Amino acid sequence: PARTGRMPPVIASIPSPSSGFFEVGPLDIHMYGLMLLLAIAVCIVVTGLRWTRNPEGGDWDLLLRIAVWGVAAGIVGARAYHVITSWSEVPDPKWQGVFMVWKGGLGVWGGILLGTLVGAYICKRAGKSPFVLMDAAAPGLMLAHGVGRFGNWWNQELFGEPTDRPWGLEIDPENRPFEYATAETFHPTFLYEFLYVTAAAILLLVLDRFIRFRPPALFALYVMLYTFGRFFEELLRIDPSHELGPLRLNAWVSIVVFVLATAFFVYWQLLRGRPRRLRRERGREAPKDAPAMAIPKGRVRPPR
Repeated sequence: PARTGRMPPVIASIPSPSSGFFEVGPLDIHMYGLMLLLAIAVCIVVTGLRWTRNPEGGDWDLLLRIAVWGVAAGIVGARAYHVITSWSEVPDPKWQGVFMVWKGGLGVWGGILLGTLVGAYICKRAGKSPFVLMDAAAPGLMLAHGVGRFGNWWNQELFGEPTDRPWGLEIDPENRPFEYATAETFHPTFLYEFLYVTAAAILLLVLDRFIRFRPPALFALYVMLYTFGRFFEELLRIDPSHELGPLRLNAWVSIVVFVLATAFFVYWQLLRGRPRRLRRERGREAPKDAPAMAIPKGRVRPPR
């Protein structure tokens, strides 16, 4: 049954767009798609500025070639993840709905995984280090998450629980879950993620300036920061999702990926290579009772 208890009157709120698209002549321009393109452009620009200034990086031509393949693979991976994990949300008929990306439904986990693998492959074939490229892309990818979330705002989707805070997000009745039909404003999770990932991207840039990371340690740190914030976002969201025990599926994925990224970061940045260096330093140390200088036996002068 629908919840009939009303929240206190909302003094201020964030309005939602009345429509997620606009018409230009015979064309329907979907804002979800435009936000996705803008997010891709932001990522490419930030990555390019960092990669082309790195002595081990490459040029803009190679970056754009990598971006074409990486973005295409990322969209395929993101859509595949959503279709596999949320088949019931795919519009009917299913054979057509799986391609209707403009209606939402891109899983970030599949997009980052497949896009990174394909981009790294193209980079490696061009003779450049994929690890250096991954570190260069980390801040841009973080910013892209936040920009892309504005597509959810345009579609009035993926919002959080009801709230009476001044920054509550207005949702039209037809887009509210049945159990929250009487609620008027909800947590704007798109805005929370945008603010969080923007701060995280700035943090990555600052750390990269003052700390010497061993590629792809900065990329691992990006994954750690994103999954940390995404976990708490999942606790707020009320859109349909598979649940395993007390948590949503994506919350569990955030935990697993965070643990793996943290373990890799600690090993790669802090532990890898230390035992070898210690062995070398120990090998150079002379024994305590050894003579200051060893003289071959044949050259020892007889006593006079």
